[in-house]
Amino acid sequence: MRLAVKTMAALSLLAVVVLWLSGRDTAPEGAAAYGRLAALVCTDLLLLQVLLMARIPWVEGAFGQDTLARWHRWTGVTSFLLLLAHVVLALGGDPVVRLWQLLSAYQSMVLAVVALAALVLIVATSVRWVRRRIKYEAWHLLHLYAYLGIGLAVPHELLLGSDFQHPAARFAGWTAYLAVAGTVLVFRIGVPVWRTVRHRLVVDRVTYEAPGLVSVYLRGRRLDRLPARAGQFFVWRFLDGEGALRGNPFSLSGPPRKEGLRISVKTVGDGSARVAALRPGTRVLIEGPYGRMTAATYTGGPITMLACGVGVTPLLALLWDLPYEHGAATLVYRTRHAHDVAFLGELRWLARNRGVRLVLLVGPRATADSWLPAEYADYTDADALRELAPDIADHDVYVCGPDAWTAAVLRSARGAGVAPGRLHRERFAW
Repeated sequence: MRLAVKTMAALSLLAVVVLWLSGRDTAPEGAAAYGRLAALVCTDLLLLQVLLMARIPWVEGAFGQDTLARWHRWTGVTSFLLLLAHVVLALGGDPVVRLWQLLSAYQSMVLAVVALAALVLIVATSVRWVRRRIKYEAWHLLHLYAYLGIGLAVPHELLLGSDFQHPAARFAGWTAYLAVAGTVLVFRIGVPVWRTVRHRLVVDRVTYEAPGLVSVYLRGRRLDRLPARAGQFFVWRFLDGEGALRGNPFSLSGPPRKEGLRISVKTVGDGSARVAALRPGTRVLIEGPYGRMTAATYTGGPITMLACGVGVTPLLALLWDLPYEHGAATLVYRTRHAHDVAFLGELRWLARNRGVRLVLLVGPRATADSWLPAEYADYTDADALRELAPDIADHDVYVCGPDAWTAAVLRSARGAGVAPGRLHRERFAW
């Protein structure tokens, strides 16, 4: 599947280059010609960008959402730069006059201007330092304008692009556009609506786990038919009033069962803080499940899990689910304060009945680029990992926590000899 997806993406880019080369004899040369090429490649990348986030199950299963999200950003930045190049090359030396001429001559140019404005808004709010200053819910809502930008930009190219004047090229272009739009409608709207209606999830109860951490227990219909696995996450929308349709990604903190599901949420931000006040019977809209950090990635043998804060939730679910032998699992659980340690009852049960070795690392971080607490500052990150699990190179290693902390763990795991195929993590941050 991975090879097939990459091959299809490469062939689509090759096809637009061939289309451009085939039209050079009848189209303007110079800057205008390269403007056409920029537009063609930009159009293809915009469609690929949408497909990467279309939640196609077999694609997500092959790559994982974190990898797809990273490619989504790369294609987004590249397509936007190509779009700007196309605009500059198309408008030439007198952009104001040329733009007015194009708007007067072609009604579809209005689509292009609106599309450009929407894409500029998305790129501006996706810059890291800007994004950190915007609430997740607001950013997610703004990001939906990407669909407007892409939905208008591509038809503009198909309607006005000289490369699409031939009937065969026009048919292929519109077919690709409609296929991508149909994929989004099916997997981003159709499947979530169908699963929401079929399983009818509602809040059963909310329980306190640790300061700022609550668990939500959910019940519903035919949950044994819900294709969810321990370690995965959903986008949840709780119909509890204002802001109910803003989705938030939360991991399952226990294995999915016929009787119900459980998620555990750190109550920060408007969306997640509302979760603590949910009432029994509140209806729930679901989108998912997503994520590939499941038992399917387990290669057998011993495992070491490293969690920081609320990152323990998907790993706890995996501890219940993975078929490791008694005494073959270690959980390294990092928190800033002792009272932040959650699920102690379950962890002690797993230690007693399945031999899970629990290692609590409590306290502020030793340094900004280390995953260790200050009291272990005399260890290097890799040495500490080897100390905790001397044969870690032969373990499956699962990691979940904040981005910087996770990156430090992954560096030390690679330094300790863990092969990339045995490193399992999924990035949930936005």
